[in-house]
Amino acid sequence: MKLQETLDKIQKLDEKAMQAAQKRWDSIAKPLHSLGKLEEILIQIAGITGNQEIDIHKKALVTMCADNGVVEEGVTQTGQEVTAIVAENFLSGDATAAFLCRKCKADIYPFDIGMAVDTKVCRDYKIAYGTKNMAKEPAMTYSEAVAGLEAGISIAERMKEQGYKMLAIGEMGIGNTTTSSAVASVLLSRPVEQMTGRGAGLSTAGLQKKIETIQKAIELHRPDPKDAIDVLAKVGGFDICAMAGVCLGGAALKLPVVMDGFISCVAGLAAVHMKEEVRDYLIASHVSKEPAAHFILESMKKDAFLHADMCLGEGTGAVAVFPVLDLAAGVYAEMSTFQDISVEQYQELK
Repeated sequence: MKLQETLDKIQKLDEKAMQAAQKRWDSIAKPLHSLGKLEEILIQIAGITGNQEIDIHKKALVTMCADNGVVEEGVTQTGQEVTAIVAENFLSGDATAAFLCRKCKADIYPFDIGMAVDTKVCRDYKIAYGTKNMAKEPAMTYSEAVAGLEAGISIAERMKEQGYKMLAIGEMGIGNTTTSSAVASVLLSRPVEQMTGRGAGLSTAGLQKKIETIQKAIELHRPDPKDAIDVLAKVGGFDICAMAGVCLGGAALKLPVVMDGFISCVAGLAAVHMKEEVRDYLIASHVSKEPAAHFILESMKKDAFLHADMCLGEGTGAVAVFPVLDLAAGVYAEMSTFQDISVEQYQELK
């Protein structure tokens, strides 16, 4: 689907399915609402799919791999070559996210959206060999940003066609906490220093350099906070665009999407700025250690499952939530009801 067609297809959640799911939870032999967020998320999933019968058994992590020209400014601890190395480790199973997927019985699909070199990773959706250095020129053209979004939409369609019931979004790209901080700062109208963290271990001097570089890029290009695509094009990255596209595609296809940490939440934020209803199709997995994480989740009215000081990325936090969701789905589908055990059902008391 093209971008506008996708946006047009996104609807509000199915209220009837959500009411039916709530009724099912209330019938299960336990105190009302006692599983908290586990109940809320499954009700949300029923609303997303339009079906009170919850099926999330087939899950996949899609990791968007891309390089960022701003690395030239010395805002990272490692070199750009690490992007390609880790991207191929997704295929070999040596990356942390791949290991977690094996443990959680989920599949992992890395995609080269814009790495600086070609690797064994799928290049079906590759847009360019990295973005430009946003400290000197816009990271990409407007049309390239749209292409990145449509790549993510196409990937969501591909996963839906393969029978996946839930997607998680992750990324790999040296320098992408810099681009994410820039995008978040503009979209939330917050100071750069408030939205920027140390990423993969910057020193205090390195953090200051990163903040100054982001400020320079924003002042130079003046991205429009009312136009998320303009923001992505001027100070974003191909990985963020593609993850935002998966969020949009998931919403249009009635497929729940689990966000990872800071970077994928920025992608979710961008998608929500394009279509407000997308918010209800997203699930927040954890609160990243990056300083902007709380502001982003708060702006999207999202309450994450995990508070574990994670900041690895790749989709690791999203995958870590999969077993929790499986437990919830198991209780919802298999546990006895009050009627089954001949006990009077709890009532909502006022």
